[in-house]
Amino acid sequence: MATGPGKIVLMGSGELTATMVEVHKELIAALDPPHRAVFLDTPAGFQLNVDQISETAVQYFKHRVQHPLTVASFKSAEGISSYDAENAFHTLRQADFVLIGPGSPTYTVRQTKQSPIPDILCKRVEQGGCLVAASAAALTVGRYTLPVYEIYKVGEELHWVDGMNILAYFGFDLVVVPHWNNAEGGTHDTRRCFMGDARFRELAAMLPEDVIILGLDEHTACIIDLGRQQVTVRGIGRVVVTHGDRTAVYTKGEIFPLGVLRGEDGDSVAAARPSPAQGPVAAGQEPASTFWDRVHGIERNFQEGIDSRDHEKITSALLELDRAIWQGKQDRESDETISEAREILRDQMTVVGAALKSGPGTRTECLAPLVNAFLELRNRFRKNGQYPEADAIRDCLHRADIRIEDTPEGARWHIRDQ
Repeated sequence: MATGPGKIVLMGSGELTATMVEVHKELIAALDPPHRAVFLDTPAGFQLNVDQISETAVQYFKHRVQHPLTVASFKSAEGISSYDAENAFHTLRQADFVLIGPGSPTYTVRQTKQSPIPDILCKRVEQGGCLVAASAAALTVGRYTLPVYEIYKVGEELHWVDGMNILAYFGFDLVVVPHWNNAEGGTHDTRRCFMGDARFRELAAMLPEDVIILGLDEHTACIIDLGRQQVTVRGIGRVVVTHGDRTAVYTKGEIFPLGVLRGEDGDSVAAARPSPAQGPVAAGQEPASTFWDRVHGIERNFQEGIDSRDHEKITSALLELDRAIWQGKQDRESDETISEAREILRDQMTVVGAALKSGPGTRTECLAPLVNAFLELRNRFRKNGQYPEADAIRDCLHRADIRIEDTPEGARWHIRDQ
């Protein structure tokens, strides 16, 4: 089991190309089992071909990376049902490796800002997982997001919008710009993510002075290893770090200290961000561990109930967690703590729903293969004139409360109490 934070991998483009096959393989291989890989489809949720994009990712991982990839579908915050949303959140909470890729960065931010997705991604990384944000998704993980389509295609004035700022959770004040070396314009400059160098300089001047710009060439990965406190460049291009009037360029294969991305001297490495739970406890305040010990105990009981299909244990755990949350509220646990506990409760409800969906159906559905086999045997006996044997089968079924009705179309059956 992972004992420290994992990795955040930022890709300039090419996340589903041959360039990144070995990168994906190595990232997954470095994780603790069971290596659950998930693709989040939100960035392309507004596109008519969003499901095709997801399927392309699944097939790429199956045939090129040779690892299964599950889709967590959260296409729209407004258009998704509560059940489907909770299923997506549950899938992400169980993931060890999350890939987010093509689409619209501003659409992604709008759909996720009121959801638990940014917090889930932060916690997965904090608990040793790997988050890969590529292309459009890479634009969203920093403090600000570049509205590429709005400026490049629609012609809006130069501006930034707030990002998901996942990187801030780990102590980074960054703006991430993929497609740093883009050359699709041909006769016009489309470097700096289609903005062109001159126009991007204007955009950079709009940012607060403390913000660091992280530029990523296409088909290039910037692997931020929070555990080892270092950054590695993979792929075929460069990583460009700009802080004020200082610029550092790192090429493929280079490794540099994590502190560079925090604006520190290149030879220093910043200490890891302490977990909020490690902060001092005020005088007279009950330690947070008391509440969480109870919650984690309930979680274990719930999982035991799911594993053994013990409905009483499952129900008791859900009710106990609900009581614990209300008691925590009365004991003035922090809003953040209560919110996290409620997420666990909602997640457990989703697990129950999934278990019911995948479990056995009604009594009739469960018994149908066996009863139909008996009726086929009974029909053979009757055709052969073996009526005592046929009647014996009917009587056996009758003692099991299964009633047989012979009709011109054949035998029908039903359970007596139904």
